[in-house]
Amino acid sequence: MGETKIMRVKLIRYTPDCERLVAASAKLCYSDSSAEEIEEELSDENVEKFIDKLMDLGHMSPVEHISFTFSIEGVSRTLTHQLVRHRLASFSQKSQRYVRANNYEYIIPPKIENNPKALEIYKNHMQQTIDAYNKLAEILIEQEYEKLLDSGMDEKKARSVAEKSSIEDARYVFANATETKLVMTMNARELLHFFEVRCCQRAQWEIREMATKMLIEVKKVCPHIFKKAGPGCIRGNCPEGKMTCGKIKEVREYYNNLD
Repeated sequence: MGETKIMRVKLIRYTPDCERLVAASAKLCYSDSSAEEIEEELSDENVEKFIDKLMDLGHMSPVEHISFTFSIEGVSRTLTHQLVRHRLASFSQKSQRYVRANNYEYIIPPKIENNPKALEIYKNHMQQTIDAYNKLAEILIEQEYEKLLDSGMDEKKARSVAEKSSIEDARYVFANATETKLVMTMNARELLHFFEVRCCQRAQWEIREMATKMLIEVKKVCPHIFKKAGPGCIRGNCPEGKMTCGKIKEVREYYNNLD
C-alpha cells in the first residue's frame, strides 16, 4: 500500500498573451477600433500600465476572457469536496468507479503526522481500509462474475464488467483522506475570488496550500493581473471581522513577496 504523495500543482494551459488580451478587451469598451487593432497598437509597457490601472479600479469583467488549467495531484477527497463549491470552474477528477485502488495512497494531516501516537492509529486505520476494500472487491467480483457467466456472457467480458460494478460499491469504505488527482480550469476573475477566500488563514490547511501553489503558478505568466491576489486582507481590512486570524501583517508580507 502506498502512503501520501507530495502535493503537486502545475499550470498546464493558459490563454496566450493573457494580459494583452485583457487590456485590449477593456480598451474596446471605450474605443471605435476593433480588438485586433487595439492589440496591435499596445506596447508591452502600455499593457502593464493599463492592467495595473484596471486592477486598481476593480474593473473585473475583461479578466473573465482568460482562463487557466491546472494539473493537481497529491490532494485528498476532503479537499475536492470543498473545491466543487466553486461552481464557475471545470473539473475532471480521477474516478473511483473505473480505477481500482491497487496502490492506495492517502493524505496525512500535519497535526497527525507530527504526533507519533496519532500517526500510528491513523496508519493502522488506513491499512484496515484498503484491506476491507480489497476483500469486498474480490467477494463482489466473484459473485457478479458467476452471474454474468450464467447469463451467457463470455469470460473476458464478464470479468471486466464484474470488476467495474464491484469496485464502485467497494469504494464506499474509503476515507476522506484518499488521494486523488484532477484537472481544473478557472477564468481569472474566479481565480481572484478563489485566492481571496482559500488563501485566507481561516481556510482549511490543505486547500490553502493548494491555492497558494496555484497563485505562484499564475503569477509567473500574468504577474500584473495577479500582483495583488491573495487573501482579502492584503488589500484592506480583514473581511473575516471578529473571526480574523489576527496575523494581518505577517499574511500581507508573505503574499506580497510570494513568487
